[in-house]
Amino acid sequence: MIPKVRRAKTRKMITLEVLANTAPSPAFRTVTLGGPELAEFEPAGDDQAVRLFFPRAGQDGLRMPTRDNEGWMAEVLLMPKSRRPWVRNYTIRRSRPGEIDIEFALHDGDAPAAEWARRARPGDPAGVFDLGVSYLPPAGVAWQLLAADESALPAVLAILEGAPADLVAEVFLEVPAQSDIREVEAPAGVRVHWLPRLRPARPGALALQAVRDADLPPGRAYAWVAGEAALATGVRRHLVRDRGWPKSGIAFLGYWRHGRASPG
Repeated sequence: MIPKVRRAKTRKMITLEVLANTAPSPAFRTVTLGGPELAEFEPAGDDQAVRLFFPRAGQDGLRMPTRDNEGWMAEVLLMPKSRRPWVRNYTIRRSRPGEIDIEFALHDGDAPAAEWARRARPGDPAGVFDLGVSYLPPAGVAWQLLAADESALPAVLAILEGAPADLVAEVFLEVPAQSDIREVEAPAGVRVHWLPRLRPARPGALALQAVRDADLPPGRAYAWVAGEAALATGVRRHLVRDRGWPKSGIAFLGYWRHGRASPG
């Protein structure tokens, strides 16, 4: 799943440090990063994503790659594991002068990013490399469909907070529990459907079924769907096969796969 992406003309490896660590709800942590090098970072809003670099447990610091292009991947892989950082993709939840927030869904198990987010303290090092924006609605659509599980919740909330006042949208947000439902800043034409999992289930399945069952508005539309891979591909398949949507009107991103660890 390689979506269209809008990126800044120039991108740099940016080394930052943790400024704060808060919990917006039981299943999430928000880590605020900042530092002088953030002046080199260009906030783009919406679902702007970054490669997040953070130390492995037991490392005495963060070794960032030096290449400001995709050659950084080979550079990291050539590092011995004792020095190699963890690397994961995350959305910028909010940006302010001198600060950015990154929100983590605390999946069960010992996922490295969730463990780092739980223990991150002010002064801890982290780094980012801009990946751009994939939420690119075309002009002239009558309404939008946004669907996400908890891994893509920060992206959708960022999109809604920056949305134009005339946005019309149906939004489906699956979260681990009732306690993870929040107030949403969104235009009046946006309807948000919160979908807490009330029993153990594969993440994304509830949101996929809700979209299948939904009475969606007529007219030309744009969809942005992200989260567990089966949610992203399932919604796209449903919209194309069952509702006759053109593939060009759907951006779908598999952030992760249930039961599979990310390489690193």
